[in-house]
Amino acid sequence: MLLRFSAKNYLSVSGTDEISLVASSLKGPECSLAPIPGTDLSALPSAIIYGANASGKTNFLKAFSFLRSAILQSHTRGNPEGGVPRIPFKLDPARARETSALEAEFIVDGVRLQYGFECDDNAFIAEWLYAYPEGKRRRMFERTGNEVEFGSHFKGPKKILVDLMRANSLFISTATQNDHEELSKIVAFFRRTRFSMNVAVAKELINNTFKKDQVDPRTIEFLKSIGTGIIGFRQMDIEIPDSVRMITKEFVSIARKHMGETATIEDDNSDRLRDVAIEFSHAGVSGEPCYFGLERESSGTRRLVLMMNTVFKALDEGTLVVIDELDASLHTFAAAQILELFENPKINQNGAQLIATTHDTNLLSLSTLRRDQIWFCEKDETGASHLFPLSDIKSRPTDNFEQGYLEGRYGAIPYSGDLVALFEAK
Repeated sequence: MLLRFSAKNYLSVSGTDEISLVASSLKGPECSLAPIPGTDLSALPSAIIYGANASGKTNFLKAFSFLRSAILQSHTRGNPEGGVPRIPFKLDPARARETSALEAEFIVDGVRLQYGFECDDNAFIAEWLYAYPEGKRRRMFERTGNEVEFGSHFKGPKKILVDLMRANSLFISTATQNDHEELSKIVAFFRRTRFSMNVAVAKELINNTFKKDQVDPRTIEFLKSIGTGIIGFRQMDIEIPDSVRMITKEFVSIARKHMGETATIEDDNSDRLRDVAIEFSHAGVSGEPCYFGLERESSGTRRLVLMMNTVFKALDEGTLVVIDELDASLHTFAAAQILELFENPKINQNGAQLIATTHDTNLLSLSTLRRDQIWFCEKDETGASHLFPLSDIKSRPTDNFEQGYLEGRYGAIPYSGDLVALFEAK
C-alpha cells in the first residue's frame, strides 16, 4: 500500500513535490480507508490529479515509473557504462546539473517502509531504506556512492552484494537479483504495481498481453454493463509465418551480439508455430453471437480491455494501479464506475489503490470522493510543475467542486486566450 511518493528534479518537476495517500483529518464521505500500522492514520484508496494540458500530471507518474524501473531493472538491464537514464528539469541549466531524488513510503507485510535514491547522469550517489515497525524508525541500509552501511536489523549477505553493485545500479536491485529474501519482499511491492500509460491501444498489444494471460470474465461483464454491445470473447490460435519467425530469431541474435549474452531478451519462444488473437462477440439479430476482430472495436473498448483486467487484478491482490488519462476515450459513467470500484469497501476489501490523471470534471461531483483525494497540478512562471490537494484549499464538503474548479477557484486550469482575436488580427 502506497502512502507517499515524492520527486525532485525530474522532467517538469524542479523542486521537491509529492503526492500523499494518507487521509487528512477533514471530514469526508465514507470510503475504503485502510489503517496505517503504528499510527492512528488511514490510507486512501485513490487519488485523481487534475491540471491543464502540459501541466506536468503525466510527468509525475513517469517519475514514479522511473523509480519502479530503476528498482526492478537497474542491475540486470542497465548498461554498465551507460550511466543513469534520468531526465532532469532542463528549463533551468543550473537545475539540470543537479541531482534528482525519488522517494516512496509504503507498507509491506504490515510494516511501514521508506525507500529512496538520489542520482545524477552517471551514477546513483545515495540510496536509503528505513523500516518503521511499531512506528519506530530502523535503518536497514544507507548508501553513499559505492559504500553501503547497514543497520543492525538488516539480515542476509552484505559485502558480497556491495561488491556486485555497480555505480549505476541500485543496491536494492542488485540484492534482489541475487535472491536476497528480505529485500525481495520489498521489491515485490513495486513489481506488483501496474501502470496504464498508453491512451491508444493497438490490437497487437492486446493480443500480446493475452498470450500468457486470460481476459477476466469481470472485464466482459463490465463491457456489457456500459453498453459496448460486447457479450463475450474467444481466443484463437493463429499461425505465425515462417518469415516472421526467422526475422525474430535474427533480431535476437543481433541484439545479443551487441548487448552481450547476459542481456535479458524476451524472444517469446520464436520456435512456436502458433500465436494468439482475441475476438469479441456481439449479439446478432438472430441472437447468435457475431465475432469481430479487435480492429473493429472502438479505441475506448480496446483500452478498457487491458485497463479493466489490470484493475480487477489489483482489487484481487490489494495492489496499486497507476493510470494516465483515465477518461481518455471513455464515457464519464465508465470512468466513474472504475473509481467507485476502489471507493467501495465491499468490493475493495484488500486495500487496492488507484492513482490517475484526468480532465473529466464530472468526476469531481462523485459523492464518494474526499477532498484529500483530489489533487491539482499546475506550472509556475519558470515552467516547473507543482502538486497540491484540494484539502489544502479552504472549502466545505458541501461545495460544488466541479463548478469551483471550472471557475478557477483552485487553479490548475488552462489560460483561456482569445482565439477570435487571432483571426481578427489578420
